[in-house]
Amino acid sequence: MNYKITPPYHRSRLAFDMPLSKSISNRALLIDALTPGDVDKTERFAACDDTRAMESGLMKASTGGRVDIGAAGTAMRFLTAYFATRPGVEVTIDGSERMRKRPIALLVEALRSLGADISYEMNEGVPPLKINGRLLDGGSVRIPGSVSSQYISALMMIGPTMKNGLTINLEGRIISLPYILMTAIMMMRAGAHVMFQDHTIEIAHGDYQPVTWKVEGDWSSASYWYELTASNATNGIRLGNLAPSSIQGDAAVARYFNQLGVDTSFVEDNGESVALLSRTSKHVDRLNIDLAGQPDLAQTIAVTAFLLEIPFYISGLSTLPSKETDRLQALRAELGRLGCNIRVIDNEIISWDGTIGRPDETPRIRTYKDHRMAMAFAPAAVKYPGLIIEDVDVVSKSYPEYWTNLAGAGFKLDIVK
Repeated sequence: MNYKITPPYHRSRLAFDMPLSKSISNRALLIDALTPGDVDKTERFAACDDTRAMESGLMKASTGGRVDIGAAGTAMRFLTAYFATRPGVEVTIDGSERMRKRPIALLVEALRSLGADISYEMNEGVPPLKINGRLLDGGSVRIPGSVSSQYISALMMIGPTMKNGLTINLEGRIISLPYILMTAIMMMRAGAHVMFQDHTIEIAHGDYQPVTWKVEGDWSSASYWYELTASNATNGIRLGNLAPSSIQGDAAVARYFNQLGVDTSFVEDNGESVALLSRTSKHVDRLNIDLAGQPDLAQTIAVTAFLLEIPFYISGLSTLPSKETDRLQALRAELGRLGCNIRVIDNEIISWDGTIGRPDETPRIRTYKDHRMAMAFAPAAVKYPGLIIEDVDVVSKSYPEYWTNLAGAGFKLDIVK
């Protein structure tokens, strides 16, 4: 299904609760699955495709069999590590066509070096994977710090189950450090002993303890409302479930958007933290940022900077080519439809010199089965009324209520071919 999007005629004040964080939810689910004894079954987790894939996969913990995680990259990495530690359980983990092209060799090799029994069912280095679970002795493993943090987090969370614990030596520059720290914090909340110093993560053997999780609202999802605020489409937005002391790395969106003319403040409402977004007249003349810690914000920030006609240089994006799509090339192609011809440098940097070309008469944005492409480009309808977003259902991966909330903000969504 495709939407033709028309912006509201009048700006208004908006209020929404943010969906729960899938990053926190998926970590909590895995830690719960690794915790002996009873855990709290009343916990609320994110209601999105990625978390449902995680929950569905964990249901095979005792029976084994075939596990289809669809397009859920987090579930693929986390469940690969999880099932490698389940003695006597045999599974095959598979996913979408895109998932069958996303690399997983570094994680598989790291697990094999720790004694895991994992083989490739079809092509070397990519899913589907055959896993015969067994107890792992643990020890030491080396892995590049520049790989997806999901590899590192997957290894970390199974570390306490290993007889000798686990030491992870990260080599080179560490990408997405906030996600690794999030994992460490959640593990320690559940009683694990984690030491992270320099490039070494040491995890002691021991049992996780039951913990009741309170999952935060998702800061990544909040980024699209920052984009709308910066684009002058609202008279301010009130976003529930967002805390200033968040363990999510993407909470840095408030800092980045301060450079794009959005101020963030917080209030308490019935014991819950609420973020208040308001537009200011102050923004940088040129945006130069490193998103190595928050690469999922790249699409939103790049589109916003273009809408504000602010040239940009955004680095730290080495993980984006292997996401749901090659996000760097997808950004280059779709921003081009709006007249923004960006450069992709060394497959990890995007830049724009401020030159605006001729946009398509009716821009039609491809989403490449990538939820963040749909949500980052939809607000561009403020400047390009009638813009079309293709395959709008992809938002169910992380933010199923996105279109409902956008319509609630006054945007008209017409179904088109």
